[in-house]
Amino acid sequence: MWHDAKALNATASGIFALTVLACIASGVWWVSQRPMFNLRTIRIETIGSEEELKHVNHLTLRNNTLGRIKGNFFTTNLDAVRQAFETVPWVRRATVRREWPDQLIVALEEYEVLGTWGEDGKLLSTKGESFTANLAEAEEDHALPEFDGPDGSEKEVLSRYDELRAWFAPLKLVPQALSLSGRYAWTVKLDNGMSVALGREQTSTTLKERVDRLVGIYPQLVEHLPDIDTIDMRYQNGLALSAQGLKIPADGAKPKSLVKKPDTKHN
Repeated sequence: MWHDAKALNATASGIFALTVLACIASGVWWVSQRPMFNLRTIRIETIGSEEELKHVNHLTLRNNTLGRIKGNFFTTNLDAVRQAFETVPWVRRATVRREWPDQLIVALEEYEVLGTWGEDGKLLSTKGESFTANLAEAEEDHALPEFDGPDGSEKEVLSRYDELRAWFAPLKLVPQALSLSGRYAWTVKLDNGMSVALGREQTSTTLKERVDRLVGIYPQLVEHLPDIDTIDMRYQNGLALSAQGLKIPADGAKPKSLVKKPDTKHN
């Protein structure tokens, strides 16, 4: 090898190139550590059409992210910064980018609350996501509908809620609570205080058919029983109900009924 001029020249060129690269890398590292690249500003923006954040303030952001943002303009881990901001209550999503020479731009999207979820103090967003935040803050603007269901059923419950709002609209009644049991049976409570058991979906149209049946007969029901507490629509050809002032004749005679006697009950 020592007598091979070409090999020696190639080796020397390689060593020289490595030396140059090492010098460049060292220079870049040295420059990147200059104080001018220390992070001096983190600017907060909003994602979407909202001009300002409703529930997240700068003090909350500072207290939850202080000490979790490491490095300078070049070395800070943007994914770690994003995760730090997404742990702040009410923050649904965060994006982070650098702005030369010493800033980070953090864009935040807040959860938009629709109602409460379950019995653990969680909230349900308008996108069908459960999250944890201050319930008192969520209730500042208006009373929240109540939702409940098995884990992972949030989007299904939200979709059904939207359908029920449309189905009960002809009666000018609005769902105020909706629950899906562990056996996947539906119960809805309306804004007049009435609770309606709709049961499980036997087919894709089962619930719609039961609500339509109730909508059709409801004016007759309230004409005779204005204070209905519960209605059970899990019957094939009828319904059962409880109401204040509902009396059964003492002589055992069957009272007149607005409801056809059920043949079969479906859960």
